[in-house]
Amino acid sequence: MQETNQSSVTEFILLGFSFSPKTTPLFFSAFLTTYLLIILGNGVIIILISLDSHLHTPMYFFIVTLSMLDLGYTTTTMPQMLAHLASQKKTISFASCVAQMYIFLVLGITESWLFAIMSIDRYVAICHPLRYKVVMSPWLCRVMVLFCGLWGVASALVYTVFAMRLPYCGPNKINHFFCEVPAVLKLACADTSVNDQVDFILGFSVILVPLSLILIIYINIFIAILRIRSAQGRLKAFSTCASHITVVTTFCVPAMVMYMKPGSEASPEEDKKLALFYNVISAFLNPIIYSLRNKDVKRAFLKVMGWGRAPE
Repeated sequence: MQETNQSSVTEFILLGFSFSPKTTPLFFSAFLTTYLLIILGNGVIIILISLDSHLHTPMYFFIVTLSMLDLGYTTTTMPQMLAHLASQKKTISFASCVAQMYIFLVLGITESWLFAIMSIDRYVAICHPLRYKVVMSPWLCRVMVLFCGLWGVASALVYTVFAMRLPYCGPNKINHFFCEVPAVLKLACADTSVNDQVDFILGFSVILVPLSLILIIYINIFIAILRIRSAQGRLKAFSTCASHITVVTTFCVPAMVMYMKPGSEASPEEDKKLALFYNVISAFLNPIIYSLRNKDVKRAFLKVMGWGRAPE
C-alpha cells in the first residue's frame, strides 16, 4: 500500500458511539434532551445570580463561572455529536478538529482548577467565617478565576501543539465522538511515547495538583466541622462539602484516568464512557447539586417569577 503524506489528511471521520439503527433515534433524543437541560439549568443559574443582588457573593460568583464553563464545555462537543447521530456524514476538518481539541482542553483545565478555588472559598467560609468577606474580596475572586483561565489556555496549548505536530498520514477514523487528545494520537504515524510523557507530566499540574489541594483543604474543613458544637451547623457544613465533593468526583476522577494512563492501555469504548462523565454528566448535575437545591437560589427564582418568597 502506498503511504500518503501528512497533507493528504485534510479531515477526520468521528466514529462516535456504536448504536444500532433501531436505537440511534432513542439515544439521539436522550442526548438532545440532556443537552437542552444543561443549557436550561446552567442558563437559569447564570440569570438568577446576575439578577439577584443577594447572590452577589464569592460562592455564587464561582458557581456562575462554573455554569458558563459547563455551557461552553458541552457546546464544544454535543451539537456536533447530535448532528453526526442524525446524519450519515461524520467528518470534521483538520482545522476544526484542532480548534475543538484546544477549546475543550482550555475549558476543561480551567474548570479543574476552578474546583480547587471553590474549595478554598468553602474553607474560608467554614473555618474563618468572620473574615470571609474581607479575605474573599471581589478583586481576589476575579484574580483567582483569571489564574484558572490563563493556566487553562497555557496548558491546553502545550497539549494541542504536542498532539498536532505529529504526522497524520492515514487512516483518518477517530474512534470517539469528538477530537480528544488520546483518541487522535492513536492515528499518528509516529512514536507517541513523548506525548504520553508530556500528558502524564501535565496531568499532575492540571488534575493531580488541584485534586491534592482539594483533599488537603477538605481534611482541614472536616476537622473544623467536627469542632462545631451545633448539630445543625455540622449538618449544614457537611451538606455544602458533600455537594462540592460529588461534582469534583464526577469530573476530575474520570479525566485523570483518561489523560494520565498510557495510550497503549486506552480502550476506545471505555474512553467514550469516561468522556461522557466529565463532559456531559458533570455539566448536567452541577446546577442540580450546587444551586437548584439551594434555598437562596429557590428564593431568587420565585422572586424573579413574581411568585413570592421561597419557603423557609
